Amino acid sequence: MADQHLDRFEIRLSGLGGQGILTLGKVMGSGLSLGHSYFVTQTQSYGPEARGGASRSDLVVSSGVISYPKAESLDLLIALSQEACNMYYRNLKPGGLLMIETDLVKQPPVNQFIGLPFTKLAKEKIGLVQTMNTIVLGAATFLLPFAEQRVMRKNLEEVLPAKIRDINVKAFNLGFREAKKNFGDPEHLWKANAVVVPDDDDYDSI
Repeated sequence: MADQHLDRFEIRLSGLGGQGILTLGKVMGSGLSLGHSYFVTQTQSYGPEARGGASRSDLVVSSGVISYPKAESLDLLIALSQEACNMYYRNLKPGGLLMIETDLVKQPPVNQFIGLPFTKLAKEKIGLVQTMNTIVLGAATFLLPFAEQRVMRKNLEEVLPAKIRDINVKAFNLGFREAKKNFGDPEHLWKANAVVVPDDDDYDSI
């Protein structure tokens, strides 16, 4: 059901070890490939520390066979730490989108970005900080014009163990809802690439 043709779309998920970056990349990749029938490559790297070191997961998405699997000219950069944002923003192509964790990226290196306090949302609205990456998945699904909320959520339900399924579906829905409320029309975002950040404590209740 890959309705929208993609020549090549590059996504980089980046942050710190322990934020669930690699899991986020795998789940997003499976949702776009198995759920939407796109060709997807997923590569990853992380620092020497299991926690605290830099971590990234790259996805290349296309309607056709992908000849080169590495992401170098990013359409979407998701940066969940200041270090990751500083390191990778230079790989963002003109017109690409930067989405940040607003509590952890205090000094974005560019003045055009969108963001949410993903960690705070996980703690205060879900009650489990480990669901932060699933909130990011929901927000990213809202942003991607070729990703369907229903399909991505169904894939999430299928790949997660039963004991953590419900809370992560709740987190996914929260991320999608907060992005919809705070970011506005995704089509306009991709065209205008304007700065959009939420007012402090201005969140939907669950």
